[in-house]
Amino acid sequence: MADTVQQRNANQRPFAVDLFAGSGGLSLGFEEAGFDVAASVEFDPVHAAVHSYNFPQTTMFCRDVRTMTGDEIRENSRIGSSEILVVFGGPPCQGISLMGKRNVEDPRNELLLEFARVVAELRPCYCVMENVAGLVVGKHRALLDGVVARLEKAGYSVLSPRVLQASEYGVPQSRRRLFLIGMRKDATPAAYPPPIVTARRIDGSSVVGELPLGPSVSEALFDIPNADNYEELLDSDEVTVRYGEPSAYAKRLRDVLSDADNYASPRVCADTLLSSSRRTNHSQTSIERFKATLPGTTESVSRFLRLHPDGISNTLRAGTASDRGAYTAPRPIHPLYPRVITVREAARLHGYPDWFRFHVTKWNGFREVGNSVPVFLGRAVASSVMKAANLTPVRAETVRTGDKSLLSFSQSEAEKYFEIEEKVIPARSR
Repeated sequence: MADTVQQRNANQRPFAVDLFAGSGGLSLGFEEAGFDVAASVEFDPVHAAVHSYNFPQTTMFCRDVRTMTGDEIRENSRIGSSEILVVFGGPPCQGISLMGKRNVEDPRNELLLEFARVVAELRPCYCVMENVAGLVVGKHRALLDGVVARLEKAGYSVLSPRVLQASEYGVPQSRRRLFLIGMRKDATPAAYPPPIVTARRIDGSSVVGELPLGPSVSEALFDIPNADNYEELLDSDEVTVRYGEPSAYAKRLRDVLSDADNYASPRVCADTLLSSSRRTNHSQTSIERFKATLPGTTESVSRFLRLHPDGISNTLRAGTASDRGAYTAPRPIHPLYPRVITVREAARLHGYPDWFRFHVTKWNGFREVGNSVPVFLGRAVASSVMKAANLTPVRAETVRTGDKSLLSFSQSEAEKYFEIEEKVIPARSR
């Protein structure tokens, strides 16, 4: 199989399909590993619009995956009858997460089986499913076993599920995610990627293991100017700035061509633009409490963690969608400034390059970061699939991102853009 794919794709990048795409964290990880993400599916039109902005070369299906078939994806994208090397995605996990109310009966859990159904219809060489670590715990394990059984029935061998820690793959954030890799019976076996760095403790006080340390919070954030110094960011999410001297980690996110292992299409972006950085107005009382909170400790009233510059971030959470109350997730306090971090700063802790944009509202922007897979973790998993297929990644050509209006759509505007007649996501009530 590997030789056939290699001959077929000698002068092009192998096709991949992203199910449950969100704004595109996993899409970006696979693109950076050398894949051509030719098609993506996302139910929420606001997030689908943000994905379309960042991935103009990808066909976006703003649909409920339960209404789609593999033939539709092939026929309405540039894939056609070509071989798909990998189908990947992270079905919604709110009914499973260890951080929320775990409900094995949550109807969203059936999307796990929908992932397996679409894989069976598209017949890729490999499939990669991502989800919360809680999927291996208690009654939820039966849901995971159901996915494995359906994939095996479709002719796939499936590796035992593995929980991977994002901080061991080069991002300064503690985030544990479950991965499941399957391969067609005629495909070369794949493997989970080994850790590349040792995680730091959040307080920066101790280290476990013998491998080199990964990047710290300070290396991710300290070259970014303080958003509170720019009045423009009270009404906008972007401003022209002069950045500070970048760390090696920050340089990879500001200048993607400096990253030898990044095979994604470079995007056109001004190196003086600070985006996704709308300010948060705190009361003077909150500011004083934040000032008094030592880095690496939790502020007693808000229960927000103040990030330690020498440590890593706690898990960045998404909050709840509009159909679940539209609650904002706790946001860490910046280690230098008495305020919560911006969406851009959260994106840095997630491994997103600075050209990547999120919805202009903080609520949607933080949800898009918090719901996504850290980019370097996604890239590591994708690279293991590329290696199993015996393919050499090729850097893609430069592309321009989409129309900036895609980043500011209201729910109704996004539904109109994707020609959705019925309201699929309840309006936000908070």
